[in-house]
Amino acid sequence: MTQSALLETRELSCIRNDRLLFENLDFALESGQMLVVEGPNGCGKTSLLRILTGLRLAENGQVLWRGEPIDRVAGDYFEQVAYVGHHDGVKHELSCLENLRLARAMGLPSQIDLDDVLEQVNLFAYGETEVGSMSAGQKRRLALARLLATESLLWILDEPFTSLDKSSMSMFESMFERQLERGGLIVMTSHHDISLPGQSVQRLRLGGL
Repeated sequence: MTQSALLETRELSCIRNDRLLFENLDFALESGQMLVVEGPNGCGKTSLLRILTGLRLAENGQVLWRGEPIDRVAGDYFEQVAYVGHHDGVKHELSCLENLRLARAMGLPSQIDLDDVLEQVNLFAYGETEVGSMSAGQKRRLALARLLATESLLWILDEPFTSLDKSSMSMFESMFERQLERGGLIVMTSHHDISLPGQSVQRLRLGGL
C-alpha cells in the first residue's frame, strides 16, 4: 500500500458479459492528483468509474480509501465522493436551484451561495427555470455545478465535457484546477485533451495500445 495515497486500487479486475475488460489494475492517487482514464469505447472506462463509486463490484481486487477497503469505511468514503456520470443525472421537473438544493441534501454542503454557484457556470439567469426546458449544454453545466454545491474531496467524472463548447470546457478546466489546488482528487474519462499546466495528472490506458 502507498502510505500517502488517499485512493488506491489493488489487483482490480472487471468482467462484463463474460468478457474480461481489465485485470490486475493498480493505481494510487495522493492529495491534489488527477487520473485521466483513456481507451477505446467498450474497454471498461465507465465500469472502472462505477466500481470506484461503489455502484458495481469488481470481480477481483480492492478499492482502498485512506488505506482501508471502501466497504469498511463506506460512510466516510461515500460522503467524500461526487459522481457525474455520462448522463447528466439532473431532475428535469425541478428548477436549477432545486437541483442544487437536492445535491446539497445528499452530500456535504459547501459554503458557496447557490446563486454564486450558478453564476460560476453561467446559469445565474436560469435559477428558477425548469431543467427540462434547457439545452443539452446547459444541463451539462448544471450537472457539473453540483460539484461546487458540495465539499466532496473525490470527484469521479465520466466524459464531463459532453455537450460543452470550448468556452465552457475552459471554464470547467479552471474549476478542476481549483479542486486539485485545495487537495482534492479527480478521476475522469475524456475524449478531449486535458490541459492543466502545473497540476499532477496521471493517465491510465485501458484496452491495450
